[in-house]
Amino acid sequence: MGAAGRDFHDFNTVFRDDPDVEVVAFTATQIPYIDDRTYPSSLAGPMYPKGIPILPESELGDLVWGEKVDEVVFSYSDVSHEDVMHAASIALAAGADFRLLGPDHTQLHSSKPVVAVCAARTGAGKSQTTRRVADILREAEMNVVVVRHPMPYGDIEAQRVQRFSSFHDLDLHRVTIEEREEFEPHLARNTVVYCGVDYEAILAEAEKEADVIIWDGGNNDLPFIRADVHITVVDPLRAGHERRYHPGEANVRMAHVIVINKIDAAAPAQLAETERSVRELNPTASIVKARSPITVEGDIELKGKRVLCVEDGPTLTHGEMPFGAGVVAAREGGAAEIIDPRPWAVGTIADAFTRYPGIGTLLPAMGYSDQQVSDLAATIAATPADVVVIATPIDLRRIIPIEKPAVRVHYDLAEEGEPTIAQGLDRITS
Repeated sequence: MGAAGRDFHDFNTVFRDDPDVEVVAFTATQIPYIDDRTYPSSLAGPMYPKGIPILPESELGDLVWGEKVDEVVFSYSDVSHEDVMHAASIALAAGADFRLLGPDHTQLHSSKPVVAVCAARTGAGKSQTTRRVADILREAEMNVVVVRHPMPYGDIEAQRVQRFSSFHDLDLHRVTIEEREEFEPHLARNTVVYCGVDYEAILAEAEKEADVIIWDGGNNDLPFIRADVHITVVDPLRAGHERRYHPGEANVRMAHVIVINKIDAAAPAQLAETERSVRELNPTASIVKARSPITVEGDIELKGKRVLCVEDGPTLTHGEMPFGAGVVAAREGGAAEIIDPRPWAVGTIADAFTRYPGIGTLLPAMGYSDQQVSDLAATIAATPADVVVIATPIDLRRIIPIEKPAVRVHYDLAEEGEPTIAQGLDRITS
């Protein structure tokens, strides 16, 4: 059971070459357009000359019954503990065992030092933390290469090993908006990024040009590579989530360094609850406290304006974050109204609001297909806003035409006091 990432890695590292196991299917969820495909034989190996079908997760019960499945393996992230057990119940009711694979079976070992940046929830602040880690390592005169959590939403075979060193590579590989959001900030700092499907092959390539590797995690998943320094970012705006979501809780328990982010936005009670919780889960980790100061690019006044806030898609959908940098900037800028885009949403964007009703009055920057990118552009154009606040890690104006006045907003990371992230990296930089 997966979402086009962890599931493929678990198969590659544990099941691909096991003659005693036949994997009959992957199931897919969370991300649109990733089911009804085939994991190709070139990646699945000689035991699977026809490849392996990828089916909707909604078919899980019938699949277990029809194929007489002995075991269901849960292999995706940012799911509540309760929802994991609902999936287990479907498998058990159909007669199968239910399994979670641990790091000892699935993590690769690198010949280079590895820093893993993970999180308790999607949207906690991994991206700005990863950028901060990369800056610190570069200041120590180390050549940094980022290995990014997989996002193979297109041609799986073509995405086996992908290397990005320029914005041109993003166009060459026809990446989705979500992929651009993760890659562009690194490329802007001249950091090479690897991504793909076969992480043993990816790691071998990355090691050829790296002094140190940063694992840039996705959602709240566990790292695919054994880390010398494991950093986990937690979000006090969702206090308590660090112990209620899989595998975010495991990341908190495994961490050498825990970053409590957004201390400038959280209430004192939320901060106190979060710190108590993480110290209970992991008494030995260093706890770094950090602010998320907002940068607004553009000279357009927000005061008194009707504003459309376009935020990072996964943070709003399965991340369940009720607001992001755009809303903060709009409020601080004195916007008269944050417009609800739902009445003007079209096509697949309207479908996203139906699937994730908790999104509310924000527009998720979803673009997993050409049609969805077109629908996003049409929704922005139709919404009666004076100003569009683009609060995604990329400038959407490079991807879609936005005729309305627009400003860009993004978060940085600013540590407060000690310990610091740099101190947590001492074992690598010293």
